[in-house]
Amino acid sequence: MRDLDEFTVTDEALAQMAGTANPRLKEILDAAVRHLHAFAREVNLTPQEWLQGIQFLTAVGQACTPIRQEFILLSDVLGLSAVVNALHDKKARELGTQSSLLGPFYREGAPEMKLGEQIVREPTAEEIVIYGRITDNDGKPVPNATIQVWQTSERGGYDLQERKGDDMDMRGNFRSAADGTYYFRTVRPLGYSIPMDGPVGGLVKTQGRHGMRPSHIHCLVGADGYRELVTALYFGDDPHIDSDTVFGVSESLVVQAKPDPGCPIPGLRAVHYDFRLAKAAPGENGRVGADPTRLAKEIA
Repeated sequence: MRDLDEFTVTDEALAQMAGTANPRLKEILDAAVRHLHAFAREVNLTPQEWLQGIQFLTAVGQACTPIRQEFILLSDVLGLSAVVNALHDKKARELGTQSSLLGPFYREGAPEMKLGEQIVREPTAEEIVIYGRITDNDGKPVPNATIQVWQTSERGGYDLQERKGDDMDMRGNFRSAADGTYYFRTVRPLGYSIPMDGPVGGLVKTQGRHGMRPSHIHCLVGADGYRELVTALYFGDDPHIDSDTVFGVSESLVVQAKPDPGCPIPGLRAVHYDFRLAKAAPGENGRVGADPTRLAKEIA
């Protein structure tokens, strides 16, 4: 038996975990322990600060519900979700449209809709059209591709916030036509603040950050044999386009609604955006995040 100090305890912890059977799990846990211990040494973490951290993470877990995923929100505001996305993209055999964050408000089971339908049940703002084509990287159309879309209302709230998860709105699932085209009607979503009434919001306030996300429409695009695309379209005239609090904006995803003679529904302003899908490796999953309801059920 030997006495342990702030350095040798790391070696001892790694030695005790050496029997972890799953090699990938062992790699991840070993790295986590090394970095966590190094972090504590670097900042000379005190017992009081350590307890405050435990209390914060406990509060994050307690804030999670079937319609709210506070841990995904924490990952987003710390930039970790963006890092995981970037690392995932680097492993792709090829890259299509730039990815973005799935976010904590994605829901499975949105209504299946016909091309051209309105995803907002009772719009109170100007209708716009989102349209384009879904192709591979060579420009070949991808027919029957799924495109799931979801967004805030013109008031800046998701259905999970405005309707407390009772029913779905501002969401729809579409299928591309034989020539790869898609289009649907919506309203311009309002940029919004992330939920600031929980522990993550409190952290953001403490850091002196505004907590705002620019106006955007989430898109999840997939087809057999292609890498699932998790992305979003961001409206370039939003005042927070250059300071997204969850680091999701890329220049190639910035759009604007404008008069467009090519719009499939004449008379409405439109956003024209073509999605490119990359070929998938066997068993590959391009998603970072999950439906909070599913996460809650899996934990239960």
